[in-house]
Amino acid sequence: MTEHDTSKPAQLYVWSDVDPDHEADFNLWYDREHMEERVRIPGFTGARRYRAVSGSARRYLALYRADNLGCFTTDAYRKAFTQQTSWSNLNFSRMSNTRRRVMSVAMEVGFGAGGNVAMVVLNKPEGAHGIDAERIHQLLTDIAQIDGVLHCQYLVPDETLSTPLPSEKTQGRVLAPAIVIDTTTEPAAEAALHQMRESLEGAVEDAQTFSLLWSLDQREFPA
Repeated sequence: MTEHDTSKPAQLYVWSDVDPDHEADFNLWYDREHMEERVRIPGFTGARRYRAVSGSARRYLALYRADNLGCFTTDAYRKAFTQQTSWSNLNFSRMSNTRRRVMSVAMEVGFGAGGNVAMVVLNKPEGAHGIDAERIHQLLTDIAQIDGVLHCQYLVPDETLSTPLPSEKTQGRVLAPAIVIDTTTEPAAEAALHQMRESLEGAVEDAQTFSLLWSLDQREFPA
């Protein structure tokens, strides 16, 4: 397992489909309970929800930002993760094809959050796919020059903290890095996705673009 710099920011992503018969309640749960519950955990700084625009891997993506990986080992986080509400447990049972990954933000170029995101997940663990840090940094730097690209992140999963949710298949489960690109428009997200596919060649397992549903910043809560 790769040793991560625990001083760097961390990000959890939950990428999933949901039973269409219960999609409205799933979205209401996220919007009225789950996002707020998670962002109120000490050390979490914000969260964003997305719906897929292109690609067919999974329809919904949630990103949660935290100060560092240690935020996922606190008593407050363990309590939230192990003592889910009944509404949470119900909606977890309706999710399918889920991926839950606790990631170290290993590299960033640019800043800000856009209304669209491009994401690729690589097909092998860090260090096993022949893509070194220098090449990744150059790729992010190049993508940042695309008009409409704001922020590029290279995320590396923590094996211990990336506990699977019940709806994730564990057989053959691979914990691989991901690249997330924030853009102002869907065409910019598609351009970033195209460039990542070309540059990474056969190293891409999944690739998708998303549009923002909503975001929540920890600073927005009343004092």
